[in-house]
Amino acid sequence: MKSTVPHLQKGDTVGIVALSSLVEPEKLGEALSFLDDLGLHYIIGDTIQAKHAYLAGSDEMRLTDLHEMVRNPEIKAIFCVKGGYGSARIAEKIDYALFEEHPKIFWGFSDLTYLHCAINEYANLVTFHGPLLMSVGRIDELSKKMFLQLFSPIEIQYTEEISPLTTIANGVARGQIIGGNLRRLVSSIGTKFEVRTEGRILLIEEIAESIPRIDSMLQQLKQARKLEQLAGIVIGSFTQTGTDEAALLMLMKEYFGELGIPVVAGFKIGHDTTNIAIPLGADAILDAQEKVLKILPGVH
Repeated sequence: MKSTVPHLQKGDTVGIVALSSLVEPEKLGEALSFLDDLGLHYIIGDTIQAKHAYLAGSDEMRLTDLHEMVRNPEIKAIFCVKGGYGSARIAEKIDYALFEEHPKIFWGFSDLTYLHCAINEYANLVTFHGPLLMSVGRIDELSKKMFLQLFSPIEIQYTEEISPLTTIANGVARGQIIGGNLRRLVSSIGTKFEVRTEGRILLIEEIAESIPRIDSMLQQLKQARKLEQLAGIVIGSFTQTGTDEAALLMLMKEYFGELGIPVVAGFKIGHDTTNIAIPLGADAILDAQEKVLKILPGVH
């Protein structure tokens, strides 16, 4: 298991950054009042106001913003406000030793999948796959409650009480849960940040990709031999695919049905109004028969 990070307390200060696409700062109001409701103070990074073509400031600026947030001992967590594209552009220049020296919560998803892979491996830390702050107005109450796992060590237990689940292949798996956005995972292949899957439970989710494109990404994972030594697969939200769920499940069955590992679909983790936040790099158990996913806390 990766190292857990110190938990938050009311009154703590957190950092807000944009490491990918540019932000419309005037739309940040809801995000800031949400942090107020959690009892947190915040420091707003320079990247929130910055613009460099389609990015939230130049690569140098986004890198500096992140490094300053990690170095600052006042800041106990770093929240990414927006995804899009751009985090991969700074991955190679990040000082991962800084994260090890100043372990703290790193939170985001979608494009940030690339940095989750990088920080998990190169700083050996748990990171959090959860809703971007710009979307707090669009997520449900349960998803908002998931931020509370940052304040005390809570074991996450995802059952069908949250959403209907479909078993694609039976079995029980134990291992670190890793992964995130499928496109970003695939784009890591062949780089030093390549997603490591051996003995792990892989989470995948995606938005606005057609079935043929999802097929092509799964095919690349397969040919890169990323499916061979997996412990299990957690299939999160696949939204706006342009088709029905049956076609998606058929595709997943084709790729994952005969791997001899537990595979369960239907988890509301990803681009949807319910987006259940989870700690990546934490130890998990996936039981496909009982349809339950248990994950150890990401904080201590």
